[in-house]
Amino acid sequence: MSVQLNEECIALLDSVDSVNLNDAATSQLVYTVPVGKKCVLDHVRIRNLTATAASCTCTIGQLGALTDFLNTQTLSALNAAAATGKLTPVPHATTPKAIEYAAGTQLYFDVVVAAGSACLATIEFFGTLKNA
Repeated sequence: MSVQLNEECIALLDSVDSVNLNDAATSQLVYTVPVGKKCVLDHVRIRNLTATAASCTCTIGQLGALTDFLNTQTLSALNAAAATGKLTPVPHATTPKAIEYAAGTQLYFDVVVAAGSACLATIEFFGTLKNA
């Protein structure tokens, strides 16, 4: 029996290079849940920055609900080229909500406030897949 790694542990689902963090109109499709699968997104990694993204804010979610995985996130710690960041729901006294996305769901990285100067980055979505 052959098993895909991303069906048994948190793994890279997909990535997009050269996402423009200096354009508030950027709404970048990163991943579409495959037919016959369900997906639970775990975290998003931003890496390979070409400049500071400290003034940038973003949201992450599905088409039509771009904040359902993460509401507005401020990238203030990504204040230099080559900085790397991890975006994930933060556990508190109550369990953070996770969403099981259905097959065909398109998941986006959405720039809300531009970085303020030219800045490109690689956006990576990590999670797990299961049969629908």
